[in-house]
Amino acid sequence: MKAFSMKRLVIFLAAIAILAAPLVLTSAMAAGKAMKFGLSLSTLNNPFFVTVKDGAEKEAKLLKVDLIVTDAQNRLDKQISDIEDMIQKKVDALLINPTDSAGIATVVKKANKAGIPVFAIDRGIDVSTGAKVIAQIASDNVFGGRLQARFLAKALGGKGNVVELEGIPGASAAIDRKAGFEDELKKVAPGIKILSSQEAGFDQAKGLQVMQNIMQANPGKIDAVVAANDSMALGAIQAIQQAKAKRPNGGRIIVVGFDSIDQALEQIRKGTMDATIAQQPALMGQLGVGSGRLNTISPLLYSKLKNAQSFPVPVKTVTAGDL
Repeated sequence: MKAFSMKRLVIFLAAIAILAAPLVLTSAMAAGKAMKFGLSLSTLNNPFFVTVKDGAEKEAKLLKVDLIVTDAQNRLDKQISDIEDMIQKKVDALLINPTDSAGIATVVKKANKAGIPVFAIDRGIDVSTGAKVIAQIASDNVFGGRLQARFLAKALGGKGNVVELEGIPGASAAIDRKAGFEDELKKVAPGIKILSSQEAGFDQAKGLQVMQNIMQANPGKIDAVVAANDSMALGAIQAIQQAKAKRPNGGRIIVVGFDSIDQALEQIRKGTMDATIAQQPALMGQLGVGSGRLNTISPLLYSKLKNAQSFPVPVKTVTAGDL
């Protein structure tokens, strides 16, 4: 058996420490000072990020951390302004779910200059810009995209036409899910053609509109829809139902989402949606707060890690058989 290198050992210990943070920190809080963290979310108009917030708030209460939560409403300018305000308030840590992975880097650098540790939640921050991020706590979105492709390959028997609804341009989750899906689809089902791939902003209303336009341009040609989140998948279902659209063989158009929100699970139970990729948003929020608090107690533990060290949260495919 090969011995751990020092770097691998540190990463391993840090991962354990993050996962065990609630247990470690509860006993440490009595002597610790009260802390104030900032949580900047891309949007609260999406049940997924509401669950991230709920998980973070629950952990903050447990660890006696004062948590400031802001909603960027999917606007980079507002998110930058929100974070600048948190920097002025001298928060002890910043948890950022970026609207734009590269665009957010300018304000992250301001936090770096102010000595405020930054953690990325769910979506990555582009560190090629020179921004410094302690850790990225997110689902393995590339693998989630691969799971979508594998499900679709089986559901379509390796042949057919699929529509791909993409997330917000520049968001790492959108980039990674698309990359994983398209790469895996080429490997496992080269007979499946991506008929149209368009951005729908992770938004249900936009998913509805984009899907309507795609169906009008491709009547009777669509076998399946793969969406980078459940909200867009729900919009696509609305469009399909309104148009009473069918597959070329007369069957129901297959729909696959990502996030496993309650509304999507209900559609799966009804048989109008086929699968979603389940994340653990509450756990992301919990680990974000726990990691930030642990960093204030033992910064040396994180200092040996690479910039934006990834701590992936597991994902899995959910179908009707799982409900």
